[in-house]
Amino acid sequence: MPTLNGFTYQYIEKNPGGHTLLLLHGTGGDENDLLDLGAELDPQANLLSPRGEILENGMPRSFRRLAPGVFDEADIVFRTDELAEFIEAAGALYQIDRSRMTAVGYSNGANIAASLFLLRPEALDRAILLRPMLPLTPEMLPDLSGKKLLVLAGKYDELMPAESTTALTQMLQKSGAQVELVWQDTGHALISTDVRLAQDWLK
Repeated sequence: MPTLNGFTYQYIEKNPGGHTLLLLHGTGGDENDLLDLGAELDPQANLLSPRGEILENGMPRSFRRLAPGVFDEADIVFRTDELAEFIEAAGALYQIDRSRMTAVGYSNGANIAASLFLLRPEALDRAILLRPMLPLTPEMLPDLSGKKLLVLAGKYDELMPAESTTALTQMLQKSGAQVELVWQDTGHALISTDVRLAQDWLK
């Protein structure tokens, strides 16, 4: 597997200069975990998929947590900066049109994607956040005017508190982002409706 800026990753080019999906896996996934989902969401999209650098009981993650639902905020800041720099380096290496990139993050991957918008908003313009929660509260809200996000949440999600998902959505909206929040009759696992809603949103 190639490495770049310390990240092991996959890059699958299908349409040079075209739409690219940045795939950010959940806890225990890796750079291969969301490739099939990405291909289903947009068969013509290039796929950029980095592996989280943190290991928790042998499972890759994007940042440390102190306990379930309790995050190491200093590490979030550090890892968010690292990911933003990886995106920039990959964009230069593969001549990726950053204005045509959409992040697709699941669980822990959705949380680090949300953190990019809150801390490094220049990194992304669009994202699909699957089962996210608020990763941290920045000292100052960013200007997210023109940013667009789809948040797909589960009403019965045992890992992501509904109030935290709502707080994230409200913070993004308060910062100027256009956010569509959809609650579904499911838990933390992804379902077929997630794929359909994400496909429709991308179109």
